[in-house]
Amino acid sequence: MQTGISVYPGLDNNRKENLHLIESAAKLGVTRIFTSLHIPESNTAILKEEFNDIVQTARHHNMEIIADVSPATLNFLGMHRFSLSAFQFMGIHTIRIDYGYGASYIAELSRNAQKQNMKIQLNASTITGKFLTDLLQEKAAFEWIDALHNFYPREGTGLSEATLVRKTAMLHKAGISVGSFIPCQYRRRSPLRRGLPTLEMHRDFTPSLAARHLSAIGMDSIFIGDSLPSEQELRTLTQTPPNQVTMRAELMTNDPVQRELLTHIFTARLDEARDAVRAQESRTILKELGQEIKPENQKMRAYGAITLDNKKYGRYMGELQIMKHPQPADMRVNVAAMLPEEEQFLINYIIPGKKFAFQFD
Repeated sequence: MQTGISVYPGLDNNRKENLHLIESAAKLGVTRIFTSLHIPESNTAILKEEFNDIVQTARHHNMEIIADVSPATLNFLGMHRFSLSAFQFMGIHTIRIDYGYGASYIAELSRNAQKQNMKIQLNASTITGKFLTDLLQEKAAFEWIDALHNFYPREGTGLSEATLVRKTAMLHKAGISVGSFIPCQYRRRSPLRRGLPTLEMHRDFTPSLAARHLSAIGMDSIFIGDSLPSEQELRTLTQTPPNQVTMRAELMTNDPVQRELLTHIFTARLDEARDAVRAQESRTILKELGQEIKPENQKMRAYGAITLDNKKYGRYMGELQIMKHPQPADMRVNVAAMLPEEEQFLINYIIPGKKFAFQFD
């Protein structure tokens, strides 16, 4: 999974802040930078003045620059026609076609992008099956196309999860990788300053929870949409494991054996149980540790409880489960940890065969 930041010269941050953001992100392993060349509120004089500095800094760190363009961009740049060579000369690697261009023209651009070693990026939020069919008929070079969802500054306008999943699956079926935006809390972009998420439900999420949610869904790239994330927000983004359900949990045991077992990455069993997510590897891991689990915390197993079978359960000792339905207390089962309420919705993404893990403060 790739990670990205967003830089908006001529808007909120000054030149020093933008360059520092790029440097900080690069040190943490961020590889992509999104920018827009048609934001109405931008100071175009400052944008033109600072853009080259941003390109040079990104180039120094081998970071990809994605520029969001529209027909209005040509007027802003003083270009008479859409020229990939001109964008390449500016230091742009990927052109995101926001609106105003048909399938035939985008297919042609994709074939030319192949020659220029550039990429064309589709707006994943507005894509339709017909448009993808049209691209196929127009012989688009799909290997030089990827997609990125919109972000939504105004409250109440972000996508539903169902829409994001449907559009993303459509693009994945065509072999196109897909990215999405999450908001930050440290400094939000003007003019509304209510976050720049793709999903409306993420508007007031922490970057960590929003990124882990998108990873659970199977997003290929995750970008922070807002102007200036903190270093901690950047770090949580880059530490998000790809294509995995990662949940923050609260430990309820001081036993080193149980604590060690809970740090591993697990796979949900293919024979899905009605009442709990069952880990495929936990008993084997315990055997490899050469330890046993002593009885403790034999409490009522609430929804979101993370349990480990103790030695009273015989050969099931080490069985790890996450409760999908409350269960009564059992002398053979320890409640080792608990998912906080805001993390519990992530249980729904642990489908059979899915990797999952826990984070502890």
